[in-house]
Amino acid sequence: MNRHTLSVLVENKPGVLARVSSLFSRRGFNIDSLAVGPTEHPGISRMTIVVNVEDLPLEQVTKQLNKLINVLKIVELQPGASVQRELLLVKVRADAETRSQVLETVQLFRAKVVDVAPDAVTIEATGSKDKLEALIRVLEPFGIKELVQSGMVAVGRGTRSITDRSLRALDRSA
Repeated sequence: MNRHTLSVLVENKPGVLARVSSLFSRRGFNIDSLAVGPTEHPGISRMTIVVNVEDLPLEQVTKQLNKLINVLKIVELQPGASVQRELLLVKVRADAETRSQVLETVQLFRAKVVDVAPDAVTIEATGSKDKLEALIRVLEPFGIKELVQSGMVAVGRGTRSITDRSLRALDRSA
């Protein structure tokens, strides 16, 4: 199986997320990561979908996605040709004895402390999946109290934007 990152531009309308995710579900694909949010254009949202699937079934799903009325554009983002990041918030035990070691780890991973309590700190980190997994491994001996991680967000490198033509298509249909 191959890991694929899809950037899907959709009209910002109710029910679009359900239709897109159900298409993957009907084909028996598990979505590893799904992040949805607004773009620089109010009527368009971007879905970043990460799936582990062979190339041919992915091509079939992509064709079916293109048939959905609210889908404007689909681009597969290659790791070397895009910037891909995830966000991690992790609450770690940090009493008087271990706090300095936890803070050193935070600096080492270029993360930041966003909340401090007498016996814990909450850390925010962004980066690749590998970087965040490494940070978690280093923090585990201190005791992870709580952890939440976002889905991947990604954008192509360079000056080109996938929303340019899609916005014109949306304007024509209005």
